[in-house]
Amino acid sequence: MFRLPALLISAVFAAHAAAQSYAPVNEKPPALAREFRGAWIACIYNLDWPSNKGLSAATQQAELRAILDKLVALKMNAVIFQVRPHCDAVYESALEPWSPWLSGTMGRSPGYDPLAFCVREAHARGIEVHAWFNPFRALANTAHSASPTHVTHAAPLITKRYGSMIWCDPSLTETRARALNSILDVVRRYDIDGVHLDDYFYPYPTGNLHFADGKSPAQRRAYIDEFVSNLYTSVKRQKPWVRVGISPFGIWKPGAPAGIEAKLNSYEELACDSRKWLQNGWVDYLAPQLYWRISPQKQSFPALLNWWRQQGSRPVWPGIATARIGSSEDPGRPASEITNQIDLTRKTGNNWNGHIHWSAKSLVTNQGGIATRLANTYTQPSAIPPMPWLSKSAPSAPGVSATLQDTATAVHWIPDATTAKIAVQARVGGSWRTVRILPASASGLTMPRAEAIAVTALDRFGNASPPKILGLK
Repeated sequence: MFRLPALLISAVFAAHAAAQSYAPVNEKPPALAREFRGAWIACIYNLDWPSNKGLSAATQQAELRAILDKLVALKMNAVIFQVRPHCDAVYESALEPWSPWLSGTMGRSPGYDPLAFCVREAHARGIEVHAWFNPFRALANTAHSASPTHVTHAAPLITKRYGSMIWCDPSLTETRARALNSILDVVRRYDIDGVHLDDYFYPYPTGNLHFADGKSPAQRRAYIDEFVSNLYTSVKRQKPWVRVGISPFGIWKPGAPAGIEAKLNSYEELACDSRKWLQNGWVDYLAPQLYWRISPQKQSFPALLNWWRQQGSRPVWPGIATARIGSSEDPGRPASEITNQIDLTRKTGNNWNGHIHWSAKSLVTNQGGIATRLANTYTQPSAIPPMPWLSKSAPSAPGVSATLQDTATAVHWIPDATTAKIAVQARVGGSWRTVRILPASASGLTMPRAEAIAVTALDRFGNASPPKILGLK
């Protein structure tokens, strides 16, 4: 696309601003709302996207656009996009084969790069993309066919069968290096906003089976701790603004907090000392899967949320089980359970607000009327919370001009080089509200007629400039 030189753009802007008459504004707009509003998009078993294996590139792209359109209509701001279900790739990779959940055959290209497409389409809508990796699962089921370049064929000695699955042994240096290299390859080549891991470090226990690595639970935790710490340091070395998030099982260990019970001991059986990762600052956010209801005492959503948010200074943005509305897993769960949980995340603890829906499909299909209810929960667009432990240097206020039309206001901006997003607020009928949060490259928008506007620049760390305020007449 042809672009005018920056100096010429500035000159045109200055001339327009001089010609446009702006009224004085005696009040500042309220601070931008800050909340991480995410949804997981799983491709394994075609849970969320694509709806089936083997669809054409055009159909897959249309489905992903529809998901993103629904999320932006709901005023959400992030997706957790699965890119490595089991040592495969939902993106162009020289390290691992194409995922079979795209074309139907592992190693066969879908005809385009889904991650590149997702990043481009999501960013155009003001939505962040956190690339979701399963670090050590090799095959979710031994019945799945693997390509010749898959780890089960290329490095079979680092894999172990566990029940119906095949797992890369996390105690081996090669296993951890393979996972880390795959993640860093994506960080380096794609403009993602975050790296996200789920709870599959070791396989969930099946009956009396034991993962045959000869290691004690403490030794396993040490391997996973090392991996998590190295991951955080390595990502920040490449791109410090890329957030690192992990979504562990929602209960650190039974009895934490007092009265909480669980059939699974994540600390002992999955080697997840997730509390340590939070306390040591090895994550930029933790998203424990708090999939239980508010009312039960043995797995109480509010008790667990309160406990987690007392364990460290980094944000805790819980995973919430929107998919369980009216489901066989939780018969009778109403959509109000989810909106009530969101309300609790806004009232509990002192860390930045946020939560993640499992999963996007339940929002797109309006399961149990949840999308309808969320219209009253997400009343305005929200900016992603900042990361003051990494950066407090705010971008400069953007250059802004605006033009009143019959029933509309056209707003244009020139951001500085550090600006990633632009937030536009408008005063209508004496009240301020956030209209949109868009990529800085959008350069402008047209919205309903306003009495005043305020335009704020946001950088990749979430830092905000002072608002540039214009009264319109």
